[in-house]
Amino acid sequence: MGPEELRKLLESVRTRDTSIEEAINKLKMLPYDDLGYAKIDYHRHLRKGFPEVIFCQGKTVEQVAEIFKRLSRASDTNIIGTRASEEMFQAVKKHVPGAEYDAMSKMLMRRFSNTAKRGKVCVCSAGTADLPVAEEAALTCELMGNHVERIYDTGVAGIHRLLDQVDKISQANVIIVVAGMEGALPSVVGGLVDKPVIAVPTSVGYGASFHGLAALLGMLNSCASGVTVVNIDNGFGAGYAASLINKLAGDQ
Repeated sequence: MGPEELRKLLESVRTRDTSIEEAINKLKMLPYDDLGYAKIDYHRHLRKGFPEVIFCQGKTVEQVAEIFKRLSRASDTNIIGTRASEEMFQAVKKHVPGAEYDAMSKMLMRRFSNTAKRGKVCVCSAGTADLPVAEEAALTCELMGNHVERIYDTGVAGIHRLLDQVDKISQANVIIVVAGMEGALPSVVGGLVDKPVIAVPTSVGYGASFHGLAALLGMLNSCASGVTVVNIDNGFGAGYAASLINKLAGDQ
């Protein structure tokens, strides 16, 4: 939509020939910035409730820096880049001074202080080796405006560590459970709480874990009701889904 088309649309709203709702519906499909190697979706926030997230893996340092710079200039909402490297962060912060990097989760971010917080999401991990995925989920939730409770290293090899935390876990609107190996923890949590559980299999484990496939299949076959599963190592996907669920809980 060019300036003249936008001017006509705004004028029709002013004259009440077009309702505000109709104008929003027209605007939320536009615009995007075509860089050749990427089409930056500036209006995803209107459609989805959160700006476009950059999947940095597979992109060049220069591409990530340019995309991040443009998104940051166009928005006053938190910006996220996943699977980023330290080199990418160094390039981004030259253009975006407030950019941050978390080496454990490989998350690149720009925080804005005006992001409102809503109800609680709990992120549980089975083992310390699962922390990179758990932190990707936790930081995604925080950057999307949720209060986050982290409860780490509570795997089934020492189930008493989990049982000590059940009251705290139950206070959340939605629970993310991250586990590798055989992936048993989400089923255990799902049998203890009356909240939705998002299970995240990780690629942590020895040979027959098949890089997370064993955990994924175990979680998909959980006999605990209310357990849903995202892809292997997809902490971001779990955090995004949990944020949408938490928003619905807050809107009621």
